[in-house]
Amino acid sequence: MNLLNFISQYPDEESCRLKLKAIRDKEGVVCGRCGSRDHYWKSDKWQYECKHCKRRTTLRSGTIMHGSQLPLRYWFVAMHLLTSTKKSFSALELQRQLGHKYYEPIWAMLHKLRLAMGKRDSQYSLSGQIELDEGFFSTEVNSEEKENPRKRGRGSQKMTKVLVMAESKEVEGKTTKKGKPRKVGFIKMQVIPNLEAETINEQVRTNISKESTLITDDSTSYTGLRKLVEKHQAQVIPKKQVGEILPWVHLAISNAKRISVPLLNATT
Repeated sequence: MNLLNFISQYPDEESCRLKLKAIRDKEGVVCGRCGSRDHYWKSDKWQYECKHCKRRTTLRSGTIMHGSQLPLRYWFVAMHLLTSTKKSFSALELQRQLGHKYYEPIWAMLHKLRLAMGKRDSQYSLSGQIELDEGFFSTEVNSEEKENPRKRGRGSQKMTKVLVMAESKEVEGKTTKKGKPRKVGFIKMQVIPNLEAETINEQVRTNISKESTLITDDSTSYTGLRKLVEKHQAQVIPKKQVGEILPWVHLAISNAKRISVPLLNATT
């Protein structure tokens, strides 16, 4: 749905309330007191009432919007922007777009939405042909850690290690619009404590289907992956060819670095 269609479909608070009610009616409401799924709709109160214990449930109760005083339309706009655009939105930019006076409730709303999106991502496995590599993100350290000597290179405490996995699908007989030899599916990015083989293996077991084909470089951290998936294509990748062999992984890393802030304390 593009922005014009969104505005047309949800022009005001009432349209958002009706949509939320339609979703809750379809999915069903569970009573927080007795667990019953049988409810009356109290149109004068805009609440559900349990047929068994008479406990009332609001439209927002039990949802990500529970307890929020922000208008429903704020939530709808935020969800649309987060899911329909390639670039990330900061809380400050969202506050400006919504014209809200206070920053804190907008930040809390955005934080809840991102957490919910992260939980959803953890519920599915990547499959098919998958690119895999690690990225390194700048890490802020506290004053005590600054006084201690730190490692250099890949083991540096200044860098947070992130394993990046991207479904990479062949484009029949042609490249993508941007010249990529494949098109991208789902992407997962997981912060990892180290680059040891067992750490990588555990992430692959958790996030990737056994029937998949993995494409990686020839790092010693990846030597055990052939036992975890149907096929493992490991190869020496010259620096100039990384964008050709692992295009979507490195595009994801590049985009994440451009929009992210430094992570605080890589050891947590």
